[in-house]
Parts: sequence; C-alpha cells; structure tokens
Amino acid sequence: MSERLVITGKGLPLVGNDIDTDRIIPARFLRCVTFEGLEKHVFEDDRKALNGKHPFDMPQYQGAKILVVNANFGCGSSREHAPQAIARWGIEAIVGESFAEIFFGNCLAMGIPCVTSTPENIKSIQNLLQENPDITMTLDLETMKVRCGHYSCSVKMPSGARNMLLTGQWDTCGLLLKNENQIHETAKKLPYLSW
Repeated sequence: MSERLVITGKGLPLVGNDIDTDRIIPARFLRCVTFEGLEKHVFEDDRKALNGKHPFDMPQYQGAKILVVNANFGCGSSREHAPQAIARWGIEAIVGESFAEIFFGNCLAMGIPCVTSTPENIKSIQNLLQENPDITMTLDLETMKVRCGHYSCSVKMPSGARNMLLTGQWDTCGLLLKNENQIHETAKKLPYLSW
C-alpha cells in the first residue's frame, strides 16, 4: 500500500475560482477506454485560448508536483477524468481554498491529497510561485503544514481522508493484495462459492 506523508516539488499556481471539470478536461476527451493520454488534454481549451501563457504550458512550471488553486476547484460534473488528467500531467497534491465534494473524493480514491487553507494563504503562495517558479514547496500531511520557500502555513483536510492517506487505506487494490490470505479464507466459508 502507498502511504502519502510528504510531497515535495515545484508548485504551479492556477488562479481563479470555480474552475470546473469541463475546463480541466473538456467533454470531447471522455470517449477514451482508459485514462492514458489525458494529460495531453488537461485544460486544453484554456491553454489554446491563452496561446502558451497558461501555467500548464509555461516552461517554468513544467515538472510541478503541487497545484495551488482557489475556491470551489473541480466543481461541475463528477467526471473522474479530471483528477486523472491532472495526475497524469504530474500533479501529486492540490492545495486550495476549497474543493467540490465529488472532485475531492475522486482525488482521494487516487491518493491525491487535496488540502485547504485561507484565501490569504493561498494568494501568498500563488504570488510566491509567480515571482519565483523554482521555489520548492512541501506538503506535510503529518504536521498539516505547507511550506513554500520561507513561507509556511497550516492546511486542513477531513480527518478520515487524512488518515486514509497517512495509512495507505486510500489504496483499495493495495488493501486487497495485502489481505489476500484473509480474502481466500473468507471465500472458503461462503456457501455460494465452491473451491
């Protein structure tokens, strides 16, 4: 199982409230059988409109691991393609003011922590990342702190979700594999399964 304790890397500031899942991954890219290749289309329409000036296109943010967003990120439809596209692009954690509930749950199911802080803290972090894109960010789920260069602030996350990430219980496939013997023993006791 994969515990998520500390994520460190470059940050990517994405400014704006109410960024919905259709902006994250436009509906025309949902016809895929697997999630492979979705990273190429993350924020596709926004990126085209900004002609290379979107943070996901800018060279200084390539390789970023922590996305810093504003309020109600991931609102709109419940498409799991949105966090899949973001993760496949390389994002391992998201720090924001608030998240849409279904988007948050889809991220948790993939082991992507979504933590919140005050609008003032988020703005400070986004400003730091815009001024110095090479600054290192760290999200520590044990201490519930985010560091961005010299700046540090507290973050929040529901305790159940945090515990799932800290213990690796978000990883349902990993849990099944870890308990394979118990699964076989239970299956042997079930009258409708024959071994």
